[in-house]
Amino acid sequence: MRDYKKLEVWKRSHELNMFIKKSIATKLPLEEKYELKSQLTRAALSIPLNIVEGCGRFTDKDFAHFLDNALGSVNEVDYCALCAMELRYISDDDYNLLNSNLNEVRAMIIGFLKFLRENK
Repeated sequence: MRDYKKLEVWKRSHELNMFIKKSIATKLPLEEKYELKSQLTRAALSIPLNIVEGCGRFTDKDFAHFLDNALGSVNEVDYCALCAMELRYISDDDYNLLNSNLNEVRAMIIGFLKFLRENK
């Protein structure tokens, strides 16, 4: 079992989740409360949660499964952010900052997955 708090990928995904909750979701209009805002915040929370859940597993294969789920959530956040930007709910600058952070987390998860799968 791993201590998720020691993993840089978890730290960055937690920071991403907090950024989305505090700086992005708050800008979405009330009429998006049960649609785009809900989907965006649930997907953002799912990234660190899947890493945490994977850390509780005993095999690298099981852990990789949860990292795959986290990667799926990264892609979900990516699309929600694109929608928010195209609907003009968030600025281009907000979108670019979010996208940069998202790409960093995505790359870290992919790198960790490669590491786990190569070291069977």
